[in-house]
Amino acid sequence: MWMTPKRSKMEIDESRAFRAEWTQRYLVVEPPEGEGALCLVCRRLVAATGELDVKQHYEAEHEYYERYVTEDERAALVERLRRGDFPEAAPLTPEQRIARAGLGLARLLALKGCGWGEGDFVHRCMAVMLRNVLPDHVGIMDGIDLSPETTRQRVLDIHQNLRSQLFNRAKDFKAYSLALDDQAFVAYENYLLVFVRGVGHDLEVHEELLTIINLTHHFSVGALMAAILEALQTAGLSLQRMVGLTTTHTLRMIGENSGLVSYMREKAVSPNCWNVIHYSGFLHLELLSSYDVDVNQIINAVSEWIVLIKTRGVRRPEFQALLTESESEHGERVNGRCLNNWLRKGKTLKLIFSLRKEIETFLVSIGATTVHFTDKEWLCDFGFLVDIMDHLREISELLRVSKVFAAAAFDHICAFEVKLNLLQRQVEEKNLTHFASLSQVVDELKENLQEDEKVLDLERYRAVICRLQKEFERHFKDLKFIKKDLELFANPFSFKPEYAPISVRVELTKLQASANLWEEYRTKDLGQFYAGLPAESYPIIKGVACKVASLFDSSRICEKAFSYLTRNQHTLSQPLTDEHLHALFRIATTEIEPRWDDLVRGRNESHP
Repeated sequence: MWMTPKRSKMEIDESRAFRAEWTQRYLVVEPPEGEGALCLVCRRLVAATGELDVKQHYEAEHEYYERYVTEDERAALVERLRRGDFPEAAPLTPEQRIARAGLGLARLLALKGCGWGEGDFVHRCMAVMLRNVLPDHVGIMDGIDLSPETTRQRVLDIHQNLRSQLFNRAKDFKAYSLALDDQAFVAYENYLLVFVRGVGHDLEVHEELLTIINLTHHFSVGALMAAILEALQTAGLSLQRMVGLTTTHTLRMIGENSGLVSYMREKAVSPNCWNVIHYSGFLHLELLSSYDVDVNQIINAVSEWIVLIKTRGVRRPEFQALLTESESEHGERVNGRCLNNWLRKGKTLKLIFSLRKEIETFLVSIGATTVHFTDKEWLCDFGFLVDIMDHLREISELLRVSKVFAAAAFDHICAFEVKLNLLQRQVEEKNLTHFASLSQVVDELKENLQEDEKVLDLERYRAVICRLQKEFERHFKDLKFIKKDLELFANPFSFKPEYAPISVRVELTKLQASANLWEEYRTKDLGQFYAGLPAESYPIIKGVACKVASLFDSSRICEKAFSYLTRNQHTLSQPLTDEHLHALFRIATTEIEPRWDDLVRGRNESHP
């Protein structure tokens, strides 16, 4: 078990106390009166409750001063600011403003998944607009180069800038976790997306793409392991700070003797490392239903229907809602793998199921096969799959909500396991209350079959649910191992000290005795509450909070990457180097804003 949270009147004052190291780091001084920090640049008082407030003000308002890097430069800068001598950023030259515009357009093109050559089309559109609206300024476009080569290089420059910022932040991570997703297929190649979730000094959480790895070139687990360790070393992340590992549930990831997780855990075993918590159900939860019912056969059949509808039934009004959703997910072009992933979502299958009679009529009209509509077992499997996917969709949507911490996600998982127990009992009792689609199919079949003819075999479906229960238990068993830590983190004031480890009981008792801390716990979210917890007074609880906060609490960033992939799979399937693909995925998933001035002034920090 790890640990958990918080503070008192004296400690609140202590946590708000100004720290001398902030002066050079964030260009602030202690104000003559009152609390907080006085900014030397804008002379504004930052009402700080912790270092995070000061840091956010500095990064949002005075990022320019990051150009002063060394200790001597920072000390000299502070003295100049104290005297009121403000070094001003030199205004951008016309050439630099043009470069800034080109960088911004390159980023937009990358976010929209446009090909490198589409920059020329954008250039022509803007020229036409200026020629008709602002004819005196049409010459501005002459200096903006949106050629494929330039756009490609600008995307790489933005990627390098974002990567440098991530690595600078990673240096301050107190704990971090990795998410490994090996379900990214681009054209004919398979990629592993490696995401990192790190926690800084004040429990500030960052989720970013760390790297992508071409599995075609790193086929063996040993080669894959070496590539991940190299990425961690480049980012300055040691295994001693790794807390959690979230993966898909493929054999490459979780194979008992040869899976990547086994290798990672073995590598992380040392007196200085923490026990790495692994769970493999967050990513692509819909794939867990692929047991005992021939999911692929159903998905492939439905995929064929969609292709026919998109090619020969596009004008039919009954299919417009389906076509609109399909286009929003993966554009006008159909890619088999992306289409299959899209169809595995409960909401999508449910829509197609509701249109099954219209689809049958359409298939008959074009002379396509309708053999599945006369196969009662296939229809029952289809209805059951729609229902079970819909249940998985509900838990997936809950696990997609970010910034709730792993404790809340664990509660959702436990609640879903209880729901699976209920579903299993209902199937055993032949009660289809929570299987609306299957029940609908059974009612329709009963109208056309003999009274004594068997409609469906519920034992097969009971086995699916039973298998699903076992899979959930297996994939999330490590979270149950730290169940007390999660409970303590989420509810420090209701957790009984006698159930906590001996090492934390004194801190927990002190925490629960503080009326001030109780008030803060009531009025603030968990992140803010723990961010204000002084490590000097609650070192063990603060340490547990950092570890719990660093665990992935949702699949949001992975969903963002896969949404980008499915929408733009045609563009991404064009000839691209792994470096360019990495750049596009980073720009699509990051929450970091590029430092535009550094880019146009050529101050992009380089990393190996």
